[in-house]
Amino acid sequence: MSQALTHRLPLGPLSAVIAVIFFSINDATIKFLSGDYALHQIVLIRSVIGLAILLAIIVPLQGGFGVLRTSRFGMHMLRGFCVVAANTTFFLGLAVLPLADAVAVFFVSPLLITAFSVLLLGEKIGPRRLLAVGLGMVGVLIMVRPGAEGFNAALLLPILAAVAYALLHVLTRKIGGTESAATMSVYIQLVFVVVSATVGATLGHGAWEDKGGEMLAFLLRSWHIPAAADWPLLVLLGIASAGGGFFISQAYRLSEASLIAPLEYVAMPIAVVVGIVLFGEWPTPASWLGMVLIIGSGLFVFWRETKLGDVPAPERPRSRR
Repeated sequence: MSQALTHRLPLGPLSAVIAVIFFSINDATIKFLSGDYALHQIVLIRSVIGLAILLAIIVPLQGGFGVLRTSRFGMHMLRGFCVVAANTTFFLGLAVLPLADAVAVFFVSPLLITAFSVLLLGEKIGPRRLLAVGLGMVGVLIMVRPGAEGFNAALLLPILAAVAYALLHVLTRKIGGTESAATMSVYIQLVFVVVSATVGATLGHGAWEDKGGEMLAFLLRSWHIPAAADWPLLVLLGIASAGGGFFISQAYRLSEASLIAPLEYVAMPIAVVVGIVLFGEWPTPASWLGMVLIIGSGLFVFWRETKLGDVPAPERPRSRR
């Protein structure tokens, strides 16, 4: 490892921890607001604020608006739609699920990345990683309990979010790292703004908000001017969105992926604590067992890839949500 990279290593882990804190704030705040506003209204306000922060502060600090020039606009849009899909399904699940359960199921994404890398990129995996993927999926089944009396279909939503996120990461791995963290963050926020504004223009009237349960109400609720007391939370969401996307991209650009990826799992204990303190959500024994299997399998898969030298190069950043 070069002296320059060694010198930069501490900034990578610090960026990752900051990103995880921002993402945790984002998740808890959206869950808190889910009973009063439509999902895409929250996302639109969050993204407009986040985009303004990126353009006014982060982009100038990263070299000016010239960094937004790209020859891969289509790929940015595709990645953006993957993130939108991951956000929409994950946040709909957050409206009705315990925070820790939703975050734990979402963390099946590293296992899905491994599976998709085999199917879409032709990569090879050995029996140990294959077993770890299987154990992680068992953890998901323990938490979801399909066919059981306590089956909660809402737990399928963070699984769909994990699928969209895994596809995002595979796309990033496939195209390589030619874009800056600021560039990637700006284009993702732009996709959020366009999609959310379109949903608001077509569904924001609220005519269908009573046609389903709590999740559909969150998706189809009528848009209205936010209460003055909620604006600090909405501004906080914008800061968390811009900061989380930027810092996680910076983390993967500055340090080895093998050093950064395990730090993303810091979100799990944060989710447990926040769920208990803010929402009174205590994980069930089945949830604890599922969490251990999912997180343990994900960490093993990444450790194994690191040992075998299959981890993506550090300049290939990603953005969770």
